[in-house]
Amino acid sequence: MKDAILYLEDGASFKGHALTVPGESAGEVVFNTAMSGYQEILTDPSYAGQIVVMTYPLIGNYGVNNEDVESNKIHVKGFVVKEFCRHHSNYRATQSLVDYLNENKILAIEGVDTRALTRHLRVKGVMRGIISTQDFDLKSLAEKMKKVPSMEGADLVKDVTTAQKYVWPRNGGPEPKFKVAAIDCGIKFNILRILTKMGCEVHVFPAKATVQEIMAVKPDGLFLSNGPGDPAAVTYVIETVKQFFGKMPIFGICLGHQILGLAFGGGTFKLKFGHHGANHPIKDLLNEKIGITSQNHGFCVSIKGLKPDEVEMIDINLNDQTLAGIRHKKFPIFSVQHHPEASPGPHDAQYLFKHFIDMMEKQQTAAS
Repeated sequence: MKDAILYLEDGASFKGHALTVPGESAGEVVFNTAMSGYQEILTDPSYAGQIVVMTYPLIGNYGVNNEDVESNKIHVKGFVVKEFCRHHSNYRATQSLVDYLNENKILAIEGVDTRALTRHLRVKGVMRGIISTQDFDLKSLAEKMKKVPSMEGADLVKDVTTAQKYVWPRNGGPEPKFKVAAIDCGIKFNILRILTKMGCEVHVFPAKATVQEIMAVKPDGLFLSNGPGDPAAVTYVIETVKQFFGKMPIFGICLGHQILGLAFGGGTFKLKFGHHGANHPIKDLLNEKIGITSQNHGFCVSIKGLKPDEVEMIDINLNDQTLAGIRHKKFPIFSVQHHPEASPGPHDAQYLFKHFIDMMEKQQTAAS
């Protein structure tokens, strides 16, 4: 194995060893506290532009397979772990994680003190970093760091959205009762799987699709997906979404939630080290219930920016009291700052998809 270094923009550095793929890669360094789900993390478009540090010390023990991907490729800029498992064991596995990373030419390093690295990011906040197997000169790396773009102000949706509209295949699912238009800001496949299993025909649109293009399929509801980057930079989606208010039910997840918050006239802000993991508790303020959620976001909707006579909070994050869900008081619109399709509970949050279905059914009944 080659020597490798992770250099952070504040001058801190962490030594490790690279897998067989050598090179250099830069991005925002974030940590994820999930014990498993590494294949879903790697292929989640929301991680575009980021180097992911796994806090769990042994990663790769169940290998990877062809069914659990969340998109068509790996999106992370780099992957940092304490130790990679060389001997995976799972009946669904088709190859090892190490081979999977190398096959996709993802720069990954192990042997890093991920506990110390995570503590550093918690204290200092997430920051840009460079993984290198070629350059170990700290002054040289510091100069390269100046050219790494910040996540704030970055529109990464344009890099991950679909190029063409498509309809998600039913694959033996039920006959569709509802037609859903999904704006792809970096949508995860499991969202599409769940909506299809619940009787939806899902039409997935590029992020820059026009209102006319979306309305042409005569949807019963609009879905706003997760995605990477700064939500305030995705102005074209925000403006499109505003034009659907009052026309049909709308459901937003993660970046989709932030886009709705901005469309409602609110603001967003960058979290110190974000929420990335599968064990984040939220409180449902409507039912006074606690749920365990999967979360992956570095930005948050500001509670102060929302008009209380129009929008109300429905969920709050119990770790830091940040906003985790909103709904409109007049229109059938709601959104959450977590991933109900990831189901870490495993069923704590999937009722939200049923709520979206119920809103579309209610609208269909009213129209008839």
